[in-house]
Amino acid sequence: MLLTDGVITQLSSSNKLTLFILLFMFAGILSGAAIHEYAAAENVKSYAENITLFTDIFLRLIKMVIAPLVFSTLTVGIMKMGETSTIGRVGGKAMVWFVSSSILSILVGLFIVTIQHPGTGMNLQVPAGDVQTGLAVSGMNLKAFISHTIPTSIAGAMSNNEILQIVVFSLFFGIAGASLGEKFNTPLVAALDVVSHIMLKVTGYVMYVAPLAIFAAISSVVATEGLGILLNYASFIGGYYLAIILTCMVLVGVGYMVLKRDVFRLIAMLKDPVLVAFTTSSSEAAYPKTLDQLTRFGCSRNIASFVLPIGYSFNLVGSMVYCSFASMFIAQAYNIHLTFSEIMVLMLTLMLASKGIAGVPRSALVVLAATIPSFNIPVAGILLLMGIDHFLDMGRSAINVLGNGVATAMLSKNEGEMEEEVEAGERVEA
Repeated sequence: MLLTDGVITQLSSSNKLTLFILLFMFAGILSGAAIHEYAAAENVKSYAENITLFTDIFLRLIKMVIAPLVFSTLTVGIMKMGETSTIGRVGGKAMVWFVSSSILSILVGLFIVTIQHPGTGMNLQVPAGDVQTGLAVSGMNLKAFISHTIPTSIAGAMSNNEILQIVVFSLFFGIAGASLGEKFNTPLVAALDVVSHIMLKVTGYVMYVAPLAIFAAISSVVATEGLGILLNYASFIGGYYLAIILTCMVLVGVGYMVLKRDVFRLIAMLKDPVLVAFTTSSSEAAYPKTLDQLTRFGCSRNIASFVLPIGYSFNLVGSMVYCSFASMFIAQAYNIHLTFSEIMVLMLTLMLASKGIAGVPRSALVVLAATIPSFNIPVAGILLLMGIDHFLDMGRSAINVLGNGVATAMLSKNEGEMEEEVEAGERVEA
């Protein structure tokens, strides 16, 4: 009952925010169109510059949560891996698959956005004073990139929101903490887990400002550019969901290689948690049902209980598709040309930066806000997507659940701890 009430509450809250976002988005479109049509050119410019105060406030608030959220979630995920040989072996296999699936999903998103070019033609101007932090792209080389990832001070890295440096420190901290054993690290894991939940709560509070920020961003863009700019969104959404569908096909194809025809039974059993994730835009809301369905499918509960939560930190394939697609869309919208090597480094940075970010609504925006300024892509560009982000978040949350379910079942099968249970389940069904 409590679980059902929690899901209903989360669904209701998500729907309310979605409603407000849509209302403010349409209000921004109407106000921007009216100003573009009837106001004098100098008044349009003044309006567009002043109304973005609300977007600046929102961006500062969302940047505020980046460092503590990344550190706490990533460290907890690592320390929960434990020290036993079985966990080490399973964890190693899981990480290999998580990295592989992240690369595959990033490449799918990058392929579609490169072929489609949904941002081309928007011709937006880089906002004056847009903060550029981190490693400059010009003249980038491997030595500079590697040097930049190593923090000289974790306090400095956190104060500047240097996401890669925070990830590196979190990796060392988490591994060292895990080596101490449960007797010593359990209190710290519990404390950091509380911190991560607090920061997720803070993120939820920050999102209440989103409708007003969206109104300001959309109104400013439409007032300056006119309604024609909105045609680009239809192309973006269509291309994004095409990338999501292709990624699903890749995941199911790989799953078929290990699970054979059982992969289709797994997909059928995961339809309920996938639907919960889709409607709430949160893969975390689907976690209990996903774990239950995986054990019903025949996965070892020990392996499922270990792999699934790690996957929620390290295997967000939907977020990978989104990050690659959205970052290139913003670059195209601002006519920012990136070389092949710069794109590869950007994709690598997005993959590393996303590890540890929980599957909650709009968490991918935090990753984009932290990452793209280092590549001279305006962070204000993420507000171009805020009005439609809920529809994007639904897709990436659903595929995150599917990807983690397939990965857990594959690893359980590979460990030889599922085959007998699966066969027993098939006999019962027969």
